[in-house]
Amino acid sequence: MTRLATALAALVVGGAVTGGGYAVAAADDEAAEPVRGPGTTTVTVTIRDSRFSPEVIRVWEGTQVRFVVRNRDPLNHELVVGPDAVHLRHTDGTEAAHPPVPGEVSLGPGQTGATVYDFDEPGTVRMVCHLPRHEDYGMVGAVEVVPRPG
Repeated sequence: MTRLATALAALVVGGAVTGGGYAVAAADDEAAEPVRGPGTTTVTVTIRDSRFSPEVIRVWEGTQVRFVVRNRDPLNHELVVGPDAVHLRHTDGTEAAHPPVPGEVSLGPGQTGATVYDFDEPGTVRMVCHLPRHEDYGMVGAVEVVPRPG
C-alpha cells in the first residue's frame, strides 16, 4: 500500500505542476493579446537578462507608441525599432549612443529612457538591440501592426 500511495501522490503532484505550468503559459498568452491604440499609447519595455519584455507588442494601424525602456541589466543596451533599412544601418552596432531619433534609444546599466514611433502601416516591425552580439544572443522583439477594421 505504501508504494501505491507514493505513486498516486507523485501522480497528483506531477499533474498539479503540469497544470500550473499550462495556466502560467495561458496567462502569458493572454497578456500579449490586447491590441493597443489607435492614437497614442505608452508601452513599458523592460530589459532583463538581455531580453525585451514584452517581446511582442500589438497595436492598431495609426498608433503612436511612446516606448518607456527600462534597462535592468548591468550592461549597455539599446532599443531600435523601425523598418529593415533602419536595422541595416545599425547592423554593425558602431553607434555608442543614439541622438533623439524616433524609434531609437540607448541606455546604460539601470537607466530608463524613452522614444516614440508611429506605426502607420499594417505588418510586423522589428525591435532590436544592435550592440555587438546582442541580436545574435536573441535581443529582438516585434511590434505587430494590425489593420484597423473597416
